[in-house]
Amino acid sequence: MRMKGLLVGAVLAATAATPAFVSSASAQDSIYIPLFSYRTGPFAGSGIPIANGMADYLNMLNERDGGIGGVKLNVEECETGYNTEKGVACYESTKAKNPVITNPYSTGITLQLIPRASVDKIPVLSMAYGLSASAVGESFPWVFNPPATYWDGLSMIIKYIAEKEGGLDKLKGKTIGYIFFDGGYGREPLPLLEIFSKKYGFETKLYPVPPAEMQNQSGQWLNVRKDKPDWMIMWGWGAMNPTAVKEAARIQFPMNKFVGIWWSGGDDDARPAGDDAKGYLTLNFNGVGTNYPAVQDIVKHVVTKGKSQTQPDKVGENLYNRGIYNSVLIAEAIRNAQKLTGKKMVTGEDVRRGLESLTITQARWKEIGLEGFGAPITAVNCTDHNGHHAAYMQQWNGKYWVKISDWIAPMKEEVRPLLEAAAKDYVTKNAGWPKRTESCDRPS
Repeated sequence: MRMKGLLVGAVLAATAATPAFVSSASAQDSIYIPLFSYRTGPFAGSGIPIANGMADYLNMLNERDGGIGGVKLNVEECETGYNTEKGVACYESTKAKNPVITNPYSTGITLQLIPRASVDKIPVLSMAYGLSASAVGESFPWVFNPPATYWDGLSMIIKYIAEKEGGLDKLKGKTIGYIFFDGGYGREPLPLLEIFSKKYGFETKLYPVPPAEMQNQSGQWLNVRKDKPDWMIMWGWGAMNPTAVKEAARIQFPMNKFVGIWWSGGDDDARPAGDDAKGYLTLNFNGVGTNYPAVQDIVKHVVTKGKSQTQPDKVGENLYNRGIYNSVLIAEAIRNAQKLTGKKMVTGEDVRRGLESLTITQARWKEIGLEGFGAPITAVNCTDHNGHHAAYMQQWNGKYWVKISDWIAPMKEEVRPLLEAAAKDYVTKNAGWPKRTESCDRPS
């Protein structure tokens, strides 16, 4: 549901122009949560709504509840510009403040922080991005990437395509194009794509988009028009996404056969192409719209009080809600850590334990004011730091996203052995990689 007149009217005057909000809680009596963000540069179109959603949910908990478990949250942003070097600098500058978690919000930054996490004892939450193999808790006890890995996402897309074609066996002889950001993020799914291509007999065409060409993809789409793939898959981010959607429309590629990963489904990814974007598809794992009590509480306690950078008509859009989802995971991990330890002032080591036994049932989603917002988180544990949860397919109708499928489970039986092999390979290639010594909290 889009924002209605009453909601818009309540917030317009209060949010015309507001500065970044940083929690005023002091370091001595608060839980420190740094949020890496990128409000500048070519990825700002995707980064801004996510940063807003992340900050607004946590600040709402401060305003409405006094924090978590009676402890205020000290929420602080650090601007990375989606630059790996700046991201590492943010990490180094924030770790001295005893953060309970790190949110890199970049695969490139995540890859740099993975070796540091176990040394500094700060858990890394790379929510549905980063190194897919870090789902293997035995090898990566300090890194978490729920609710699904990139490899899970690719398997869900392949399942969806196969369903439309009449079954996995009908993929044989088809051509599937893959247009992707030519960096760690876009290359992450390539090994699994190659395996699927051989197993199911389809041909893969690769269309890498260098960072400098994100807004100039005419060459890639000229090749798409020449190759005539049956389906196109996109692993895009930032300025790459709306450019790709417009280029696909320009060459008249059938939009209902153009499928993006969940990071290619922002409202501003499809909106610039207007009606030409109708039919474009992406995976999603969070609800959209404002029809959730927790989102209404954000508006009431944060947005209308001028403690948000969010434009009122952007509340409830997909990537804003994605930021909310990210902060729900943080908040629930902290609550879980408090429960496990009996302490209110938890540490990064405590929150790692909280993440490793994280459970968000449908009843809990409802309890926190987000009924139906996400699939239940039920499978994160000591050995599995991801859970391989389901996502759904959404489609752009010219104005907003519409859910068009049931929840699609990933091909876990296909993906998990490959992740374990990739984790073993990572450990082997990184001499001296520490063996797990962390204890395991089994759910009661």
